[in-house]
Amino acid sequence: MTDIREAREILAGAELVHSAEAVAAAVDRVAARITESLAETNPLVLCVMSGGVPFAGQLMMRLDFPLDFDYMHVTRYGQETSGGALSWRASPRTPVEGRTVLIVDDILDEGLTLAAIVERMRELGAKACHTAVAADKLKSGKKPIAADFVALTVPDRFVFGYGMDVRGKWRNLPAIYAMKET
Repeated sequence: MTDIREAREILAGAELVHSAEAVAAAVDRVAARITESLAETNPLVLCVMSGGVPFAGQLMMRLDFPLDFDYMHVTRYGQETSGGALSWRASPRTPVEGRTVLIVDDILDEGLTLAAIVERMRELGAKACHTAVAADKLKSGKKPIAADFVALTVPDRFVFGYGMDVRGKWRNLPAIYAMKET
């Protein structure tokens, strides 16, 4: 667990990637695109815990149409800064069969977690499965999935803020930062 002093040092040495204002404007843009695409579908919005909470919460306040909401907890990171084995900690309680589903997550990094979630929703009988991410990491090479709705892109570095943590801290920042390169 990172102590408070270490967390503050990490933030002090980090590079601002997207300001809070840029993040808010990007959420406005992606909400408008989602509204155009899904407003008549009564979608089931599924937040991927824990990182997707800020994006899902702010996004939902901008969606001016009926929807249902639930969550799931699927992770590959835990307290680490690189991905590991996929861990399904909680599945949605709302049935997805026959539904249009919108999965909302913090970041599309390697794409393995989001691809596995979409596959699971299809196995459970979702009529359609869409994905929205706050950040899409610009990586070389092909990802197994592309998000349908992307608020922002981020460099291929370890990023945190706006739902993404660094050693368990700083999910609560309204902006997005990159760790100092070593």
